[in-house]
Amino acid sequence: MDFTPIIAQVWGTLSWLIPLAFIAALLKSPWFKGYIGEQLVRLFAHLQLDKQTYRRLHNVTLNTPDGTTQIDHVFLSPYGIFVLETKNMSGWIFGSENQAQWMQKFPKHSFKFQNPLRQNYKHLKALEATLAVNPEHLHSVITFVGGSTFKTAVPANVTQGIGFIRYIKSFQQPLFSEAEVDAMLHALQTGRRAPTLATHREHVQNLKRRSDPTAERLCPKCGSALLIRTRKTGAKAGEQFWGCSGFPKCRAVQRL
Repeated sequence: MDFTPIIAQVWGTLSWLIPLAFIAALLKSPWFKGYIGEQLVRLFAHLQLDKQTYRRLHNVTLNTPDGTTQIDHVFLSPYGIFVLETKNMSGWIFGSENQAQWMQKFPKHSFKFQNPLRQNYKHLKALEATLAVNPEHLHSVITFVGGSTFKTAVPANVTQGIGFIRYIKSFQQPLFSEAEVDAMLHALQTGRRAPTLATHREHVQNLKRRSDPTAERLCPKCGSALLIRTRKTGAKAGEQFWGCSGFPKCRAVQRL
């Protein structure tokens, strides 16, 4: 019996099923959702924020003492520096300013994710070091796109959709001259890592290493080893953190 026609038919079916399955998986991936969210924010900013007043950089990777940090969007203006973290999420969102993790909840399941305010804190510290500016002039902003609904009270700098535009425009007290804004823009353009696939891969490896509790870490202040410690007293008793092995001479700490 000649199976050639059957094999040809099966192969013809697979030739379009496999690419279709790949595209479906890509559309559902966290990377693609994040990419779409960032593109939406770029579009909103392009339409609503004057380019001469708000100088913008996207996908900014900076070196840090423990590797790299990657910032979704930076807006430099006379009224301050706005550091924007984008979340493309649906469902109900539960979280408060001081919680380490927030929750995304659906009718039948839920997921925990890092408090985006804490995530953005590292971005602010990296920019503070790179630009040598007063931390009070740096503003953390979070925006959720994708149709999510907040089910708990959130701070004013946690927004939805184009809400980040209103938050940024609410700052009207001049802090920097136009020349200073241009200088900061130049410092970021020259100080950032090249926005290439290789940079992204290295950043992903740094994230994996930092999330590995067995990986060795060094203190950003004195260079000694960091150790996992547990708070024994206070409101955060039982919480673990990275603490310098040089304690009490060095009191540097990092969140897990």
